[in-house]
Amino acid sequence: MLFLQRLSRSVFAVLFIGGSMQSAALAESDEELAKKLANPIANLISVPLQYNYDDDIGSANGHRSVLNIQPVIPFSLTDDWNLISRTILPVIDQHDVAGPSESQSGVGDVLQSLFFSPKAPTSNGVIWGVGPAFLLRTASKSELGGEKWGAGPTAVALVQQGPWTYGVLANHIWSVAGDDQREDISATFLQPFLAYITSTKTTFSLNTESTYDWKHEQWSVPINFMVNQLFKVGGQPMQLGVGARYWAESPDSGAEGWGLRVVYTLLFPK
Repeated sequence: MLFLQRLSRSVFAVLFIGGSMQSAALAESDEELAKKLANPIANLISVPLQYNYDDDIGSANGHRSVLNIQPVIPFSLTDDWNLISRTILPVIDQHDVAGPSESQSGVGDVLQSLFFSPKAPTSNGVIWGVGPAFLLRTASKSELGGEKWGAGPTAVALVQQGPWTYGVLANHIWSVAGDDQREDISATFLQPFLAYITSTKTTFSLNTESTYDWKHEQWSVPINFMVNQLFKVGGQPMQLGVGARYWAESPDSGAEGWGLRVVYTLLFPK
């Protein structure tokens, strides 16, 4: 019940802030919006609420629900450059993950990424951005985070041709401070992605969100397949997506088998 109360407050706060950013009047076509949604560093304010469910976690076969609140906010720096802020705030509810008959609910560690990106693609049609990423020690309980502060580089590159979008997003995080009793962090994240947008603005997407833990020399490789639909309610554009995820590789303490993903995204076009 406490988790649901926290979750509802977090979602309400995001929706209230997002709704106050700008009116729901559409300034862009649905086609343009669908293409921007497939672009991680598009010049578009959006607030994705991404829910993930995984089970068969660890030796106690635990299960975990995570709501990732992921606001994306672009800032115009010059006539040629944007700064894209991407934040991931996880709200977690897990059972039998930290140990048998143990449950934890609360906020996890925040990942904050900043991409400096040219407003125009290159002559070859490549859209790209680079910048820093920061791991913030925000977990409300020690079992929900690494108890470390971290930083490192992040980059993304993609191409959009007709209905297709394909590219890769990556970062690497090193721990720089935090609890000396907890293990240091050195992790590489790789997210190759592919999306196809139909004439009805339905987007089929496939990606992996692979992480390599250099300290333990272990991979975590979930493969995600999503079907997303762009639509409007009272003139407010939004997207709803559902899909499955399969853990192709995970450490002994990680999830196995199949999981679920649902994403609801509010859009605030200029």
